[in-house]
Amino acid sequence: MLLLVRHAMPAYGPAVPPHEWELSAEGRQAARRLIARLPAGARLVSSGEVKAWQTLGGDEAVTRDRRFDEVTRVEPWEGDYRELRRAYVDGADYPGWEPRAEVAERFDAGLTERLALAGGRPLVVATHGMAMTVWVAARLGLDSPGGFWADLRFPDAHRVDLASGTVERIGGG
Repeated sequence: MLLLVRHAMPAYGPAVPPHEWELSAEGRQAARRLIARLPAGARLVSSGEVKAWQTLGGDEAVTRDRRFDEVTRVEPWEGDYRELRRAYVDGADYPGWEPRAEVAERFDAGLTERLALAGGRPLVVATHGMAMTVWVAARLGLDSPGGFWADLRFPDAHRVDLASGTVERIGGG
């Protein structure tokens, strides 16, 4: 079993780079509820970013793997970042943004390795909205990557069935 988790809500602001954002108080509570629903004995892996690691508990039980980090990008703090991100996952190219093919490739390599290391145990990967969407679109296909991304919650968990090529939300966010 493979579960992809979008991290819980971080405390954010322009003074701290996004990869250093920690979970907000609300995000910590939501993360605790999510952790309680994870399959027993699951192997836990997060991106290298603090908010993803904290979403799965933020302790030594969670392995960090930068291949599951969010898309690297040059993005203004102010402005319509949601529209930029949605257009990106739908196929728009922007200078300074990591190419989608590279995101999908690194993410897929990470999953291939981590699934093998899980040895049949459930694998839970805490990651980020755009990176997850780009990989799902590349590997499984999505009619509307932007719609999938826009519908993601903080946190959100999706069961991925590689054999059938399906992805479905599990539980509440």
